[in-house]
Amino acid sequence: MAELREEDAEQLHQEDANIKGKIIRINNDKRIPTCFVGSLNSTPHLGILYFYRHVSIQTTLEGLEGLVDLNGAGRKSCPLCPEEKFKACYSHKLRRHLQNLHWKVYVEFEGQRMCICHLPCRQLKSSLGSDQAQGRLVAHYHCVVCSVTIARKTDMISHLKRHINKGETEASYSGSGQAYEIMKELGTNVQLLPNHTTPQKTDTYFSRKMKTNRQLVFCSLAVLAEDRNPLECLDAFGATGIMGLQWAKHLRNSVKVTINDINEACVKMIKENCHLNHIRVEGNRTGRQLDGAGDADSPIASVEVVKMDANVIMHLRPFDYIHLDPFGTAVNYLDAAFRNVRNLGIVSVTSTDAGSLYSKSLNVTLRHYGCQIVRTEYYRELAARMVLASVARAAARCNKGVEVLLAVALEHFVLVVVRVLRGPTQADESAKKLRQLLHCQWCEERVFLKPGSMVEENLYRQLPCQCHGSMPGKTAVEIGPLWAGPLFNTGFLRRMLVAAVQHNMEDIQPLVKTLICEADCTTLKPFPVPGYSALSNQGVMVHLFYLLYSGKRKTTGEESGNVLKKIKADTSLEHPAFYYSIHRHSIRGMNMPKLNKFLQYLTEAGFRVSRTHFDPTGARTDATLAQFKEVLTKYSVPTYSSAPQSSQILSDNVDIVDIVPQTCTERTFFLMM
Repeated sequence: MAELREEDAEQLHQEDANIKGKIIRINNDKRIPTCFVGSLNSTPHLGILYFYRHVSIQTTLEGLEGLVDLNGAGRKSCPLCPEEKFKACYSHKLRRHLQNLHWKVYVEFEGQRMCICHLPCRQLKSSLGSDQAQGRLVAHYHCVVCSVTIARKTDMISHLKRHINKGETEASYSGSGQAYEIMKELGTNVQLLPNHTTPQKTDTYFSRKMKTNRQLVFCSLAVLAEDRNPLECLDAFGATGIMGLQWAKHLRNSVKVTINDINEACVKMIKENCHLNHIRVEGNRTGRQLDGAGDADSPIASVEVVKMDANVIMHLRPFDYIHLDPFGTAVNYLDAAFRNVRNLGIVSVTSTDAGSLYSKSLNVTLRHYGCQIVRTEYYRELAARMVLASVARAAARCNKGVEVLLAVALEHFVLVVVRVLRGPTQADESAKKLRQLLHCQWCEERVFLKPGSMVEENLYRQLPCQCHGSMPGKTAVEIGPLWAGPLFNTGFLRRMLVAAVQHNMEDIQPLVKTLICEADCTTLKPFPVPGYSALSNQGVMVHLFYLLYSGKRKTTGEESGNVLKKIKADTSLEHPAFYYSIHRHSIRGMNMPKLNKFLQYLTEAGFRVSRTHFDPTGARTDATLAQFKEVLTKYSVPTYSSAPQSSQILSDNVDIVDIVPQTCTERTFFLMM
């Protein structure tokens, strides 16, 4: 890395004050403000200069005074103040100004002082005219970690504490000289800006917490790539381009990847990440080439990078696979996604608006998804079914139906993957699976309403519980409309597990196995081969997994006519809707059994049961809530050994009518002898 010489920096600051705010052009396409040229780095293989420290961030007073030649003759301007605030003066007065104002008014972090800056880096937002607003400059500090400008000293201290809580304690602009952080995921390198975790401060947003989401999407694409070759796929919101680059780097000629983003900074970042991974950018030749290009570093794959609105590109071009991952809700892009997606193609949708999906902002939920919901114990599955309902309605408007292949709701996102089935008949079948849900607010029993209009008084009869007869007033509420069909396709999930093993995605393998058990609603392990995770021979591994499913489709012309029959063959017995939390329905004063033991007891009682990824304490079963509580009560033991009766005696003499939640930790029991 090459640094500007000190005399060059001094010469820059000896220029007239009018030069402040001008732009230095580098390689005719990179522009850097003069206030950032305190230290510069170059990336040799890209031939681009990047700034990494603002001039107001210094470690010593000598460094601050070194920004201007105080030993020379004549009047000199302050390097951190505009001319209209501090006029040019002689060296002795300028030295006192730097010491008493900029060096003493500071925020310190990791041995570096963020001195107060009066340059026009930050302007106060005003509703006045442009002439008046331009003169209202705000004194501010530049964050040493993420380069954001903050006016108040107390706000900057709070901002730095948040960096410390997130583990971002190493200054991104320190002497290491790396302007971009290089992150490697699944064998793919991407450059990240220092503030890449803050969407409001950067366009090239990147979240490490979404690694599971990226791997699930990759496996679903790998399964589809086995059936179609080549496969045209679109990453509609590229950001750093990490997802599309992983597709191209690992699937190679099986896919034709298009990475789109509407932001110019993101498009440039994606192209640079392509060069970093030796991936050729199609149709976007630039004068900048890789060092040694044409030698041993030949491109291993190619992608197309497009700067366009996501709705526009999906309206203009057809694709086999479309992935939507905007920041927030994706409902604004569903109509365009289903307009040109090919028959039997796949659309994957990632929603990160947790506030509206998880019943925290009910007005936003109604506005975006058109659903009336309440907070329930099964709120994550409720969110997944709500997103699927929006997806099914958007597909039906284009005379297309959907088959749900995968629905995952974790802490940070909701991911749904659907297969598109063309035709009004398929659209009608999907529309029939949109129903209202009747939810009891006392015991949290729930049931999907049967299609057709019903009188309000008869709605409560569809609930298995008896809360309506024993409790005053209305006890149930309608939720929806929601997707009432299955959430998983067992054959597709098994093929995803094969892809996860082939590409060494060990992080998501336990999750996919849980999804397979949940799709079949069984506690039996689908892969009983002992020690299979320790096998190093990939061919043996694939062979073992290939024997576990028979739903793989071929791509011959004879098989294409029967593809819908094979899709139905992949779908096993439909799993029960929703789940019950063993902690939510635990009995006060009783020690409940371990979850695995309790699942075994439910199986022995003749019910289908499995664990669920939506809730680590939840059990998906076809038993009603009363039957669930009956088994739970039977195998629970008193907390104190001096209790007069055991749980077995209690279950033989009394029937639990209901459990009414009073607070988060208290419940009142109504017992009938």
